[in-house]
Amino acid sequence: MNTRTLAILAALGATTIYGLNHTIAKGVMPAYVQPFGFIMLRVLGATLLFWVISFFGPKETIAKKDYLRLFICAILGMGLNMLVFFKGLALSTPINSSVLVTTTPIIVLILSAIVIKEKILPRKVLGIAIGLIGALGLILFGAEIRQDAPNVPLGNFFILLNSIFYGSYLIVAKTLIERYHPFTFMKWLFTIGIFICLPFGYQEFMEIRWDSLPTSTIWSIIFVVIGTTFCTYLFNIFALTQLKASTLSAFVYIQPLFGILFALITGQDSLTLVKILAACLVLLGVYLASRKGKALKATARMKKDI
Repeated sequence: MNTRTLAILAALGATTIYGLNHTIAKGVMPAYVQPFGFIMLRVLGATLLFWVISFFGPKETIAKKDYLRLFICAILGMGLNMLVFFKGLALSTPINSSVLVTTTPIIVLILSAIVIKEKILPRKVLGIAIGLIGALGLILFGAEIRQDAPNVPLGNFFILLNSIFYGSYLIVAKTLIERYHPFTFMKWLFTIGIFICLPFGYQEFMEIRWDSLPTSTIWSIIFVVIGTTFCTYLFNIFALTQLKASTLSAFVYIQPLFGILFALITGQDSLTLVKILAACLVLLGVYLASRKGKALKATARMKKDI
């Protein structure tokens, strides 16, 4: 199995976890943990895990010239991205959040062309468009809208901001991950993230009543810390070493698909023709957006033979 295939599998794993997270994290907030307090749990737990696994990676030092870029990555990918998403999810619904995160590939596509001059092939644009149609069809016609949301418009706005910040993070991180091992990059990213999130999340973190948390809620928190934070960030960074930022962002379209599958397994939803057709469009869109063109494959083979 080549590294590109592994990168695609990593991206698929990350987006699967994200798809489940919309429902699992929503079940914790705001009844048991407030959104910013939840972010502190995520950042603290993942930082510890990344420092532990960093001992198994190469010993690297961040160059002074990369300090500013690393700090910007932490602000976009650790601070703003997480804070606005969990706040938005607490105010809105999992269905709405699933709709709005599908705007990420469009944002990354535009930023990639403007900032890092990434060439955008017509096939990639077609794939993103098909995936968007499938994702919207799956979300708008494949699930019921939940009512446990105190301020849907404001929550939707925060989730849209999350897409912008996360898309920007992927663009900025692309350069750094080409220079440093993922373990090195992630341990410093999350360490900086603690100080960025602390002013926002300290009060809500201290308000968590650990003695009154149900067992199911504790397991949900563990899933979010280990799965949604540690694993997904590690998977995405590895995928970014082999895939373009716009290609990686296209995997966001699979989130609604796995969200529906999770609902089916738990008995919270049923399978219909609309969902099947929409899911096929999602998979086709991701395939077109992630597949290399014949010319690029031939060039890669020629370079390998030289």
